[in-house]
Amino acid sequence: MRRRPHAPPSPLPQRQGIDPVRLRLPVEGAWPTVRAYLADRLPAVPASHFDAMLAAGEIHAEDGPLAPDTAYRPGAWLWFHRELAPETPVPFALEVLHRDERILVVDKPHFLATTPRGSHVTETALARLRHELDLPELSPAHRLDRLTAGLALFVIRPVHRGVYQRLFADRLVHKEYLAVAPHRAELTLPTTVRSHIVKERGIIAAHELPDAEPNAESRIELLEHAGGLGRYRLLPATGRTHQLRLHMSGLGLAILNDPVYPVVLPERAPDDFSDPLQLLASVLAFTDPVTGEPLEFTSRRTLAAWPPPAPPA
Repeated sequence: MRRRPHAPPSPLPQRQGIDPVRLRLPVEGAWPTVRAYLADRLPAVPASHFDAMLAAGEIHAEDGPLAPDTAYRPGAWLWFHRELAPETPVPFALEVLHRDERILVVDKPHFLATTPRGSHVTETALARLRHELDLPELSPAHRLDRLTAGLALFVIRPVHRGVYQRLFADRLVHKEYLAVAPHRAELTLPTTVRSHIVKERGIIAAHELPDAEPNAESRIELLEHAGGLGRYRLLPATGRTHQLRLHMSGLGLAILNDPVYPVVLPERAPDDFSDPLQLLASVLAFTDPVTGEPLEFTSRRTLAAWPPPAPPA
């Protein structure tokens, strides 16, 4: 089996914490110039845009910027920065709870995505941290939903990325979440929910397959209740996308302000930061795979809906 070629380091720095686009020219190709290849293979971008970038020296090979008439070189690497669409700033700060030479633990606010995806690119935890802390090699060890607040673990150098990501893949991280949802007195809690969750690309809501082997498991505990609401501790044994939100909804305990479960609501305006999802990644605990030291982190954030307002006198 042919091994994939190892990409050389980028000659271009990051912009706002975002890596440049990297392309490798196909080994087999009949394009006369690099410009012809880009115009042919990236038709969504006007050819005039590549003309302007080449004229400005903004498309680079390993040995420097390319001229507009640079000949096509099979197997060559190219780098350039794509034009980023304006994003509405998420007006909440990231709090760094722990930093050493290997890892960074932050307390993420609601509405801030963990990593670039879709329309959220620069307004993400990863891009902010790379840019603000001058950590260009920073990478996530796991991913926290954009609407969920709380603890997220990042790895500072690529050499350590695999061992920390494997902690999550091998279920060696103890995770606790807090949530606010309706209180149902008829439910017997705590309970453990197991189901087979499927998340299809391009569809916002995950769903459960009732007759399939379970691939997701969550323990649901009621900590206290008041005013028709409950404060719950959620202990996921697995890490499927939207797992806790889906399992809570399936119990009739849809998490407060969830725009997806049980019903997908219309998308909010980009600058609407009201009514955050009442879900918080509150505890991360694991044994450091490099030092063997037990580590535990607790979020300093709270959920705005708890405690509920007292009834009028």
